[in-house]
This record gives sequence, C-alpha cells and structure tokens, in this order.
Amino acid sequence: MTVQSWLRTLRRKLKLDVFQVISIIGLIGLGLFMLLPVLFVFSQAFKPISELFAYPPRFVVSHPTLFNFQQLFLQSQTVVVPFTRYLFNSIITTSLTVGGIIMVCAMAAFAFSKLTFPGSKAINSLIIVSLMFAPESVGIPRYLVITHLGIMDTYFAHILPLIAMPVGVFLLKQFVDQVPNELLEAAKMDGAREFTIFFRIILPMCLPATATVGILAFQASWAQTETSNLYVTIESMKTLPYYVATLTNGAANNVVGQGIAAAAGLIIFVPNIIFFLLAQRKVMATMAHSGIK
Repeated sequence: MTVQSWLRTLRRKLKLDVFQVISIIGLIGLGLFMLLPVLFVFSQAFKPISELFAYPPRFVVSHPTLFNFQQLFLQSQTVVVPFTRYLFNSIITTSLTVGGIIMVCAMAAFAFSKLTFPGSKAINSLIIVSLMFAPESVGIPRYLVITHLGIMDTYFAHILPLIAMPVGVFLLKQFVDQVPNELLEAAKMDGAREFTIFFRIILPMCLPATATVGILAFQASWAQTETSNLYVTIESMKTLPYYVATLTNGAANNVVGQGIAAAAGLIIFVPNIIFFLLAQRKVMATMAHSGIK
C-alpha cells in the first residue's frame, strides 16, 4: 500500500479532510520526537561500560544490564551516608513541600479572590510582579532568612524556601475567580464558615488547577539541589539530587562512575514522569478552563 492510498483510506474511515490528516501525522511525529530524551535516559542507565563510551555513540542500548544499579547500591554501602538515606530525605521533604505549597497557594488564592481586606490588590500585584524575578536573585535574602530562623541543617531548610510559589497562586486564583459568588453566599446562609467553604467548595472545584500546581511543586522540590548546597551542612540531611550531582562531579575521570550517575539519574527521573502521567488529565482541564470566565 502506497502512502497516498493509505492517506485516502485514513480519510475515508475517520471522515477527515487533508489538513486534519496532515496535522495528525505531524503531531504523531512530533510526539515521537519528544519521546527521544525519555528513551535516552532509560537507555543510558542500562548501558554497559563498553557502550557508554562507544564511538560513534549509540542512542539505544544493545546489551542492557543492571550493572550500573548494582554499583550504585554497592558504592552507597561503602560510604558513611547510604543511598537510602538520601532517598528517604528526598521523599520526606518533597511530600511536605508539595502539600505545603498546595495549601498555601490555595488559601492565598481564595483570600485574594473572594475575601476583602486592606492591601489585597497591592499584595496580589506584588505576587504577579515576583513572577519576573529569577530564583537566583533572591538567593541571599533566602539564606539570611533561613539563618535568622535557626532552621539550618533541618528538614525545614529544604521546605520553607520553596513554599512561596507565585505561579501557583496565580493559577489557582484564576480558577477561584470562576467560582460563583452566589454559591458561596448560599453556603454562608446555611451556616458554613470560611474554612468550611474553602475545604468543601473551593478545593473540590479547583482540583484541576491544584493538580497542576502539585506537579510544578513536585518537579521544583524533587530535583533541586539548592537547599542541600546552601542551607544544609550535615551530610545525612541532604537529598538525593545532591548525591547524584556529587557522583557526576566527582567521577569525571572514573569510567564506572559515569554508569552510576546514569542509573541514579534514572531513579530521579522516573517519579517525575509517573507523577505527571497520573495527573495529566487534570493538567489538560486546567489549560482548557484557564480562559473561561
């Protein structure tokens, strides 16, 4: 079957015009192209040493092996802080950070959208303006705040610097604005207080935006090394991305170390893609409703 006959068959079965068929084929090709980095991460982690440094480089692994993962866990057993400790720290800090970001952003969005208090518009404008600043520009103020709070070398040092998330407040406020004021007034007439309205009405109706903020918060917390480098000096309190960065930096000339770094990088990457796949429908709903008023 030629390409032309295949296109005619596809158009006849799906009742599509030429532009739609070309668009579908183009999107499929684009999707496959965007999967290449994912395939490379998986392939790199399972490559044996001979393929990691083969020339010309091979994109797909020919003889997959678990040797890199075995070396990763064997090496972690010979150091003072085991690999599982870094992983435990990342799980704890990421879970608390994601929950904290969602609650803070949702409550702030509810306050700015449905409550009236002095300075609400000015504070909301400041939050929007803060979207223009790069994280590096607030590095020194963050360090001074963490130091004066006395939470250096604690889990709070990993969590508090990431709690303030302006883009999360912005996204959630757009959704809260769509909630009818009449619905909230009816709930107040039935005796519902502000917290009841927030947990029973606002959060369920803003679930798509909440899932989107959760994904952004997870990615920001799970893969960051800033808090371990700046606010934590005790090795047992540092996170998994910091440990992976030390593998990459300290094993530049170590052949086996490159495979260990690839395996550790895959371990960091997998939770990100799983979390996104679980919440992708909510993300699409956020984009579909972001312009509806």
